[in-house]
Amino acid sequence: MTTRFPQMRGDLMQRGVKLAHLRLMAQLAETNQISAAAAAMNISQPAASRLAAELEKITGVELYVRNPRGVELTEQGRRLAARAQSMVQGLRDAGRELVELGEGQAGSVTIGSVSGAAIELVLPSIKRMRVTNPGVETTVNVDISDVLAKDLLANRLDFYIGRVPAQSDRRLFSVSVIGEEPMVLVVRRDHPLAHASHVTLSDCVGYDWVMQGQGGLLRRTVDDYLIAQGLPLPQKVLNTASVLLTLATVMETNAIAPMARAVAEIFGGDRGFDGRTVALAVAPDLAVSPFALVRRAHDELSPAARTFHAYLADLGRAYAARLAGKSG
Repeated sequence: MTTRFPQMRGDLMQRGVKLAHLRLMAQLAETNQISAAAAAMNISQPAASRLAAELEKITGVELYVRNPRGVELTEQGRRLAARAQSMVQGLRDAGRELVELGEGQAGSVTIGSVSGAAIELVLPSIKRMRVTNPGVETTVNVDISDVLAKDLLANRLDFYIGRVPAQSDRRLFSVSVIGEEPMVLVVRRDHPLAHASHVTLSDCVGYDWVMQGQGGLLRRTVDDYLIAQGLPLPQKVLNTASVLLTLATVMETNAIAPMARAVAEIFGGDRGFDGRTVALAVAPDLAVSPFALVRRAHDELSPAARTFHAYLADLGRAYAARLAGKSG
């Protein structure tokens, strides 16, 4: 097999790789476009193209190929980009830590969470951080675990509460299991089943449902639960990952929505929406598989992130103890 680049060996830094080259590779992994990478680096597109050409000459391998939409990294390019992202993020983290150390408890933390844990664990931790670390800026991204895991590995999160996707390389993650996520079936207050004297899960199946699309963990959990009870799956399902759209649909129709018990409690009763949603007294053992505190393996957290992580770990242990008490 021939290549247009001479094979090179030895230390890349000694051969002339600079931070600008690494920043470019990190951006190309994100954008797959020379122009977008250039804009993110605040340089011209010709300058970005020159950097790419220099890096290919230094490494002696083809790092990307052009396509109608921009560029696609080769296998060598993807591996170098992964290293570059880690190094660039490491420098960002170093700068952030210097600021935090210089200003006391200043800094920022970006975490991810699945919906139930966001209410049960993240919100109380934020309240605690506001008291003990008022200078720390906190960003919370609530999403499904598949998205959170990708964001974590792309260094867009410090850590998250959720699950490690089945298809992921678990060696990339450090995981501390917390506990299951109890689920309930939610309906509007005036739903025909809301005030029935005796409601069974079988009564629910004939109504429209609102829940995650096929393949989502919550959807798989509900489907498997119904099948295990010997019941047919709902025939009419609105697929959405939006909690807001789910609640709006429930309040305006006779649809039934499975959701995290913590979310249902926040929005139901006197605490939210004037008690317009209620949880049906069915499926008391319905729960999604245990969630966990997940971070990148072998990466050090910043001081502010370590504090937030410790608060969440404390609350997680208390949460697990409560679950054990209810099941005992």
